[in-house]
Amino acid sequence: MTRSDLVEELAARFAQLTHRDAEYAVKTILDAMSDALVRGHRIEIRGFGSFTVNRRPPRIGRNPRSGESVQIPEKRVPHFKPGKALREAVDLRTAELDAEQRRREG
Repeated sequence: MTRSDLVEELAARFAQLTHRDAEYAVKTILDAMSDALVRGHRIEIRGFGSFTVNRRPPRIGRNPRSGESVQIPEKRVPHFKPGKALREAVDLRTAELDAEQRRREG
């Protein structure tokens, strides 16, 4: 699902929202989440999961073309950990879809 798909879904689900309002709502939420992660905060959405920032230490890598050693600096990267409810819902739904597909095939 892309950002525009999310806007379309929100606008379709809530008839009182115009497409522009749905777009603004999605942008506002994503901007707030990004700002929180930049400040080092943890974001927890119950039943969905949590977002944190992980630190990747500096390391030495290799240029695949020349084989030359390259210093890779420290990085801070966003990390998502799904919540129990999301994990279980995905597992259940994918199992249902797999069973349905097997029934169709044979």
